Order: sequence, then structure tokens, then C-alpha cells
Amino acid sequence: SEQQTIDEQAIKIELDSKHILHGDLTLPSNSIGLVLFAHGSGSSRLSPRNKYVAQQLNQARIGTFLLDLLTEDEEIEDNKTRKLRFNISFLSDRLSQVTDWLCQNNEHVKKLPLGFFGASTGGAAAIITGGVKQQRRTKAIVSRGGRPDLVPQEQLNQLTVPTLLIVGGADTDVIKMNKEAYSLMTQLKDDDKQKCLKLIPDATHLFEEEGALEQVSKLATQWFKENFQQT
Repeated sequence: SEQQTIDEQAIKIELDSKHILHGDLTLPSNSIGLVLFAHGSGSSRLSPRNKYVAQQLNQARIGTFLLDLLTEDEEIEDNKTRKLRFNISFLSDRLSQVTDWLCQNNEHVKKLPLGFFGASTGGAAAIITGGVKQQRRTKAIVSRGGRPDLVPQEQLNQLTVPTLLIVGGADTDVIKMNKEAYSLMTQLKDDDKQKCLKLIPDATHLFEEEGALEQVSKLATQWFKENFQQT
């Protein structure tokens, strides 16, 4: 197979003078799509679990953008108050603003179909951003140990973007939340193509068990690949 080159760059996103964010954009040659990562509460773009999943996507010719959703000042404030990390409408607005910024400022990104990957509370932000705010550009959404129960019910009812929910088989409360949210995604067929709920046997909330994250990566890669190639 031809040698694949991968272009990596650190990106500074200036939404305005007070709101500056940092992200890491990785684009393999001939990328078939780009996945934006929404990290979970109290995490960052440097989350080793998301970085691992991103690397697996890159090997499948899928570009990735890992970003910090909070500015440095917001991060300091949130470490004290813990308010922003659970403010899903704030996080999804921010993720959508960054998506617009990236599409406007990067020639390569502009042409690519988009996907969103969210962990924990980032799973809810990924569903709202990909499924509502950026619906026209978005081809697929994946939530890992996510909190889709934090998405307003009417938005779950309206969701038409193919959505994969991955949950640890031992993450009992989160399984229940995901099953409820899944049943509210009434526009999507329960056919493993439009929507799918996968449990990773014995895995807990952070998927730290041996082999658990590999399974997450495989499922996510397959989901994005199938949906990007239909464009």
C-alpha cells in the first residue's frame, strides 16, 4: 500500500480577543473525513484515551481534531466551580463555534465530511453539535461512556445523523441513561446503521480495562468509515 503521510499541527483558535482555544489537528493524506473530539468533564485535549482513539482513526485515513473546549481562564474557574463542565448548551455552542472557525480557516477541512466523538459530558455536546447545530455538515456521531440523557428530549427526537453509543458493560447507571436516550432517537432506525448501542463487556466508565479502548476504537473507526464513504 502507498506510504501514508500524516500532517499534524497545533492550532490556535481566536474566537475573539478574550476567547482563545488550543487544538491539535491531524490530517492523513487523502483523508476521507474529519472527526472533532469533545472531551468529558474535567478532561482536556491531552486525554490519553481520546488520543489513543484519534491515532486509530488516523490509521484509517480519518483526520482528527482534539481541542480544549475551555479557555485557560474558564478552565481555572471551572476547576473551582465545576459549572461549565456540566453546562451542555455552553459546551455544544462552543464546539459549534470552533467547527465554523475551522471550516472557515482551513482549506483542507472545508471539503471534508465531519463527525463528532464525545466522551462523558462531551458525548451530549457531540450529539447536540453534530445532530442539530452542524447537522448539514455532519455524517456521523459517536459517544463513548457519554451522557446523552443531558440532551433535551426534543433534540433527541429530531436527530437524523447516524449515532453510535458505546457504553462499558459494567457502567450500570450510564447504560440506563443511554438506553433511555436511545429510545428517544425516534427518527433513526434501530438497524445498526442509523443508530446503534454497543456495550463493551466488563468495561467501566473510563474503559481502563485491558482491550476495552481497542474495542471502542474499532467500533468508532468502522462507524465513521462507513458513514464518510457514503458521501
